[in-house]
Amino acid sequence: MDDSRTTTLRHNTFPISTPEAEGIPSAAILAFLNAIEQHEHPLGATHSFILLRHGHLVAQGWWAPYQPAFPHMLYSLSKSFTSTAIGIAVGEGLLRVDDPVLQFFPDESPKDPGDNLRAMTVRHLLTMNTGHHEDTTNAVWRGEDDNWPRAFLSLPVEHEPGSWFVYNTAATYMLSAIITRLTGETLIDYLRPRLFDPLGIRNPAWDTDPHGRSIGGSGLHITTEDIARFGQMYLQQGQWQGQQIVSATWIEEATKAHSDTSNTQSNPDWSAGYGYQFWRNRRHSYRGDGAFGQFCLVLPEQDAVLAMTSGRQDMQHVLDTVFDTLVSSFTDGPLPVDETTRQELTARLASLSLPLVEGSATSQLASQVSGITFSVAGNDLGIDRLRFDFDDANPALTITDREGDRAVISGYDAWVPGTLSWAGTGTRRIAANAAWTSDTTFELRICDTEFETGTIWRTRFAEGDISVEIDPNVAWGERNVVLLTGKRTGLS
Repeated sequence: MDDSRTTTLRHNTFPISTPEAEGIPSAAILAFLNAIEQHEHPLGATHSFILLRHGHLVAQGWWAPYQPAFPHMLYSLSKSFTSTAIGIAVGEGLLRVDDPVLQFFPDESPKDPGDNLRAMTVRHLLTMNTGHHEDTTNAVWRGEDDNWPRAFLSLPVEHEPGSWFVYNTAATYMLSAIITRLTGETLIDYLRPRLFDPLGIRNPAWDTDPHGRSIGGSGLHITTEDIARFGQMYLQQGQWQGQQIVSATWIEEATKAHSDTSNTQSNPDWSAGYGYQFWRNRRHSYRGDGAFGQFCLVLPEQDAVLAMTSGRQDMQHVLDTVFDTLVSSFTDGPLPVDETTRQELTARLASLSLPLVEGSATSQLASQVSGITFSVAGNDLGIDRLRFDFDDANPALTITDREGDRAVISGYDAWVPGTLSWAGTGTRRIAANAAWTSDTTFELRICDTEFETGTIWRTRFAEGDISVEIDPNVAWGERNVVLLTGKRTGLS
């Protein structure tokens, strides 16, 4: 046995092993990395992964500039944590899954609720079978009423609850609101001593509604290792280091298919059924997942867990790659070690990075435009001016809008960390890389290293004018490139 098996991560979480010792060829993990790095957009990529088997850490990696200590926005993977809170609350006798939703919100309920709303239960919230014909999230979160439970309960319920699946993040929010109504605590505070602290999940953060309630259906920020801990606890039927976090009965119930998802889903791993805020997979497994590739994949038959964070559109491609390239290679017993391949994998995992800009650190034009301010034509981003500085090894782009100046410092051969703020988003951790891709074109790549987002800024300089293409890696709808145009002002 490799001595490294006795080495542990922080909090002694997972003993470290080799892939072959746990029945996984190193070559299969290399093939997985090769496949997962094929993507349409240079920044539309996987950010991290942790692979566990038989309770051992067999492989992990973070693509620079993403790092192990950085929390990541989970989006709808948050839902699986909300479901867990309901399971714990059921175990504490605070509620039952067949309790009517209206009983928790007497002050927010409409005066004359219809039969379908009266029939809606906690179970229907859990299974996305509330009876709403369409997702209610925009109507609740972006409506005029800042009392979100009241807004949710005011909407028409067109179908009998339990008869119509529709993915509905506002339904998960209502589970969070129920926890707060029952306990007087936000969801994150309720889970802190019951889930987060026992699992060693440090400093979780959860976005809130206008009244400070955790939004439940999205908005949880934790690290990749935290996701892996959560998945391993589920694989172990709710046990963690001798403590029963959530009952095995709840886990069995939560992770089996309760809803037929074929009415709204076409991709195979989204049409295999939905449990209590967990998706079923084609291959006798289940997962929590969030937009743009946040995954907690639990594989009971293989005794394995895969945690991933990403910023990519093609989520089905990711799952296809996981099952076809990686999981299909698992064996029941240890494998002989191919030392050459193992060393190649070790080196590869240590050097993962999102693609740097291919180009030059110099341009004949750089000195002519360095320090020049360009006035930007009206645009939806609210950008008024741009200035480029090319005087040293770390080129800078200064962006000016109504809130003032903010500089993005980049590196030619590396990701340079920094921060950036936009109106409504606060200050975020970023990293940037840049190069001249031609004598007149400067390309800057910016990664939002605690979120899914990354953008490419391609600036073309021509006779005192600039045109800037801002190309995002992901979008909620169609992924569109924003075009800015500007003129030299003479200001410096």
